[in-house]
Amino acid sequence: MSNVTGLILAGGRGSRMGHVDKGLQPFRGMPMAAHVVARLAPQVAHIAINANQNHDAYAAFGVPVWADDLAGFEGPLAGLETGLRRCPTDLMVTAPCDSPFLPHDLVARLHAAMTRENADLALAETEEADEDGALRIQPHPVFALVRRAVLPQLSAYLQQGGRRMDGWYGSIRVVHVRFDDASAFRNINTLRELQQFEEE
Repeated sequence: MSNVTGLILAGGRGSRMGHVDKGLQPFRGMPMAAHVVARLAPQVAHIAINANQNHDAYAAFGVPVWADDLAGFEGPLAGLETGLRRCPTDLMVTAPCDSPFLPHDLVARLHAAMTRENADLALAETEEADEDGALRIQPHPVFALVRRAVLPQLSAYLQQGGRRMDGWYGSIRVVHVRFDDASAFRNINTLRELQQFEEE
């Protein structure tokens, strides 16, 4: 979409993966973040990566690399704020660097819901079974389309010390978009999961 920039969130420490950079881990022949670039790039006009380490390695993907403006690995909202400050379009979509299966229609469906509901932010959700087999709604706030115009509300929340992905939603209009394929939103968080999905 011509009015959407894609931002891949790779700004974490990778602590659950043994303190390695998750986005750069080999997966099915190329770095995991490269799979996310390949999935997201056809859906947007521009794409960038938010990373706080290994900038040269990410820059080798041929896209801009933006480090958090907030120091100290403050989480995905810090990456979102950084992206909105640099975003050349009115809308920006985010996806984590460890989600190589994200839907090919992610942006189109989020955009349709945002337009229909006149929302400021549209986020994906799925219906998944818990350990007891009961179905529950699982939101995926790191898979979100957001208007650049809400940057002041996000910055105010961060300045007050807020870090929860959904903690600032009370100040904006949010719409949830249901996706049927929960597996498309799988995150690969550990080396064991990386090996498991590699072999599937």
